[in-house]
Amino acid sequence: MIKTDELFNEEVSLPVDIRTQLVDKLLQSLHPTQKEIDKLWAVEAEKRVEEIRSGKVATILRRRSIQKNP
Repeated sequence: MIKTDELFNEEVSLPVDIRTQLVDKLLQSLHPTQKEIDKLWAVEAEKRVEEIRSGKVATILRRRSIQKNP
């Protein structure tokens, strides 16, 4: 695996436009956009629906949930 110092030295030698793209991609990886977050939630929602349909998990009425966890 490449060492951090080696990676940094390689990256700073790149042209400015390439470095700018790299910085943008790194920042995006740290802070996903709302569109990416929405996509992740959609995947999670589909997973949960499938778990309910398959019987893997059971649903409970909202009022029961509230009674158990006031």
